[in-house]
Amino acid sequence: MGSNSTSCKIQCVVLVAGVIVLVAQTKTSSYALLAFIPTCLFLCLDVYYLALEFRFRKAYNDFVCKLHKDEIMLEDLYIVQPENAPIRESLFGRLRSMAVLPFYGALALMIILVWQFNCIKTLLGF
Repeated sequence: MGSNSTSCKIQCVVLVAGVIVLVAQTKTSSYALLAFIPTCLFLCLDVYYLALEFRFRKAYNDFVCKLHKDEIMLEDLYIVQPENAPIRESLFGRLRSMAVLPFYGALALMIILVWQFNCIKTLLGF
């Protein structure tokens, strides 16, 4: 799951960089808003992978706790699935994660700066 999360970040950066190159080529800063589409989609996918990993890790830790307390049953040995709790709770928890929020926040800030580049350029006197 961790490698999937990394792959999401890499592919998102590549697509956003492509849109920024398009903005630089056409000198039309409004195209920068197109970069929000892959950013939002990859953010959702990344959060999903991290939430799934969190749930599997919790299932593993529960199994180890049962093992140490000698409460393990034969059917516990072959169950490799997270609990049946709604994934929604772990999705919102992972959204605030340090693996997601700084990365996608910085990417969104960069997109906004590219979008407002002409305004920033006139304010700085270039």
